[in-house]
Amino acid sequence: MNLDFTEEQEALKKTARDFMTKTWSSALVRELEEHPTGLKEDIWRQIAELGWLAVAIPEEYDGVGGRFMDLIVLFEEMGRACFIAPFFSTVICTLAIVAAGSEEQKKEILPRVANGEMVLSLALAEPSARYDAAGIATRAAANKDEYVINGTKLFIHDAQVAHCFLCVARTRTEGPPEDGITLFLVDAKSPGVKITPLHTIADDKQNEVIFENVKVAKGQVLGPIEKGFPVIEMLLEQAAIAKCAEMVGGADWVIENCTSYAKERAQYGKPIGSYGIIQHYLAEMWTEIGIAKRFTYYAAWLLDQGIPCRKEVAMAKAWASEVYKRWTRMGVQVFGGIGTTREHDMGLYYRRARQAALLFGDPDSLREKIAQEIIL
Repeated sequence: MNLDFTEEQEALKKTARDFMTKTWSSALVRELEEHPTGLKEDIWRQIAELGWLAVAIPEEYDGVGGRFMDLIVLFEEMGRACFIAPFFSTVICTLAIVAAGSEEQKKEILPRVANGEMVLSLALAEPSARYDAAGIATRAAANKDEYVINGTKLFIHDAQVAHCFLCVARTRTEGPPEDGITLFLVDAKSPGVKITPLHTIADDKQNEVIFENVKVAKGQVLGPIEKGFPVIEMLLEQAAIAKCAEMVGGADWVIENCTSYAKERAQYGKPIGSYGIIQHYLAEMWTEIGIAKRFTYYAAWLLDQGIPCRKEVAMAKAWASEVYKRWTRMGVQVFGGIGTTREHDMGLYYRRARQAALLFGDPDSLREKIAQEIIL
């Protein structure tokens, strides 16, 4: 097992870092936080031209044919830059289509995703705010050659710009919660779809999406009918580790900038970095962020190899969530009063850390999962 990046991944990392440095700024982040769509279309076209949207798509569907670890490289750099775009949502749904879609669905959707024409959004979470099968209450009832979907989805990222939803619904109520779950590809412009923006601490474009008598052709079912939950479990693991990569990227920005500031900011006649307490804080920050990175890379490697890693994914997400929250809080303290202002970039990472910790499993629920895996 080698967790180091390959030469190709190092090149991808450099390209992504250079792109973000040249085209992405904290001023642009703040502008898009206030923008109703949060999408800067010229940059979206550029990342499509760079092939980033095609990384996880097989070559026969106009993709690059890359691996999950290649995506981790991109997610880390995007987290470092507080990147705002429907990249995460689209790529996560793409992974499900590659894994479970029919040949017709792949030919229809994947080339359009690869060239930037189609944005996807995962309609999974509901008012219960749970990521297990028992939390899925949205119903899809069969009616001749179509299904009719009714239900409410919450915290749906990038629904405001999505062309298609990957909607998780229940087609059968009897039996264990994991049974009867079916996945649907739903046109976002379908009659009966209502999208309402939600205001979050991270301004990360979450929405409430209501499906009211939304009709979907049976040909738009993704994967096996009433056996879709294994696909969702796979997707949740991939999404959790992708979110870990974003958090690790953001944490790297925090440690680098806190260290630089501690060397420059003088108090009582000498840099604050010369005081033992600040040195200890930064050393512990560096250590814990490094552990989060290794947890993330290890879980991503296991996913790439197709090795079961439910426990490792939970460990990585729980640890990275707590570390990112803790050290963005300490980052605010290192910067002092200026770090508490909305104008300072530290606040961008502080707010995102608190939002990311709740997505695809919060630390408490993940620790419960770890306990189950070690048979406690």
